[in-house]
Amino acid sequence: MNAMILAAGKGERMLPLTLTTPKPLLQAGGKPLIQYHIEALVAANVSRIVINTGRLGEQIEAWFGNDGRYGVELLYSHEGAEPLGTGGGIFRALPLLGADPFWLVNGDVWTDFDYSKIPVNIVDQAHLILVDNPQHNPDGDFILSGSRVMLVGQPRLTYSGIGLYQPGLFMSVREPLFSLVPLLKQAIGLGQVSGQHYSGNWFDIGTPDRLEALNQRLIEN
Repeated sequence: MNAMILAAGKGERMLPLTLTTPKPLLQAGGKPLIQYHIEALVAANVSRIVINTGRLGEQIEAWFGNDGRYGVELLYSHEGAEPLGTGGGIFRALPLLGADPFWLVNGDVWTDFDYSKIPVNIVDQAHLILVDNPQHNPDGDFILSGSRVMLVGQPRLTYSGIGLYQPGLFMSVREPLFSLVPLLKQAIGLGQVSGQHYSGNWFDIGTPDRLEALNQRLIEN
């Protein structure tokens, strides 16, 4: 199984912390945010992790390298100073991810989710992990009806930034720069997305205050 960590964002909401450090390398509990994902994916027997990078992304590759020290093959998809968006970044990295379904993780979240709980094989275009709505997203993103993700209804849940994706979801794409969200909504509208609810620890680390809150939580625990 392969996985991709989205790490190419500019981190503008994290300023001034991201003036000289890419957001995935910001630390909480004594180690970079992205390292928690790498370790959790390795624990779930992922054999290859692709990390897309943007501005200051060379620091990420310099930090983690690809010498096998984490027990996994690490590959990098560099996008330069202007990122290609969540969808464009995945599309560009597809040759590194292969033809099978792959796990996708947003680099700016923290969670204790066990990635081995995601189905390895899916017939749908995607399988999403949904969480309870945080304060900064009270209206949620999608609806979970049984194992089906839907656009209309109640109650709404928040997309965690974690999921299993089929490469075929991106085969109709023609533009290099695009967001994952419209493509995902289109697939949901066609009944091609399944999901599951996770009620454990999950945090969107989008601001310095949230990063400090997570840091204090990890230190205390």
